[in-house]
Amino acid sequence: MAGIVIAQTTLDDEEKAYQMARSAVEARLAAGAHIDARMTTFSWRNDALQHERGYRVSFQTTTEKVAALAAWVHERHPYDVPQWIVLPTLAASEEYVAWAVKETTAR
Repeated sequence: MAGIVIAQTTLDDEEKAYQMARSAVEARLAAGAHIDARMTTFSWRNDALQHERGYRVSFQTTTEKVAALAAWVHERHPYDVPQWIVLPTLAASEEYVAWAVKETTAR
């Protein structure tokens, strides 16, 4: 049986986050996507501490689609080194897994 993962990236623009989430679902690379409310991030860039506002996009996808989703996100992401974190699920209902497989299958 297929497995489910949550894959995450961040963007500094709400409209870009919206477009990436929607487009990944339309492309059937993710069964669904959530955009978290604006958050504050701190990170080092060019030897300086940066403070930015951003949006986390969490994609619900299958283990079979996660590599294709990663390539798709990296191709479209505006950052040189985008955040890309894949979180495994310890458990998911059979119904949810079936839904995710159905929604990530080309029609």
